[in-house]
Amino acid sequence: MKKQYVYILTLVIGLLAFKGFGQSNDLVLNEPSDIENLSIYPNPVSTGKVYITSKNNAPKHIEIYNVLGKSILTVTLLQKELNVSKLKAGVYIIKVTENNISTTRKLVIR
Repeated sequence: MKKQYVYILTLVIGLLAFKGFGQSNDLVLNEPSDIENLSIYPNPVSTGKVYITSKNNAPKHIEIYNVLGKSILTVTLLQKELNVSKLKAGVYIIKVTENNISTTRKLVIR
C-alpha cells in the first residue's frame, strides 16, 4: 500500500513540475507593442493643434476619449497635424494606431 502512495506522489509531483501546465508569454513578447519613435507634442496643448509623428510616418488612426471612456473624436491622420480646437479644456486619452500597432497616451488641453 505504501508503494502505491509513493508512486502516486511521484506522478503528481512530476505532472506539476511539467512545463506544459504553465502559461507562456512567448507569442506576446515577439510582437511590437509600441509605435516606434512616437511623439505627440505640444502636451499640454494651448494652441488648438497637436503634432503626431513617428519613425514610419504612415497614416494614423486617431481616437480621443474623455476620462470616462467615451469616444470624443475619431479621425485618420495623413499629415502630422491634428486640430483639437473644438475640444474643451481637460484631460483626455489619445489612442494612436499605425500599421496595426496601437499606443495610448494622456493628452492635456488647456
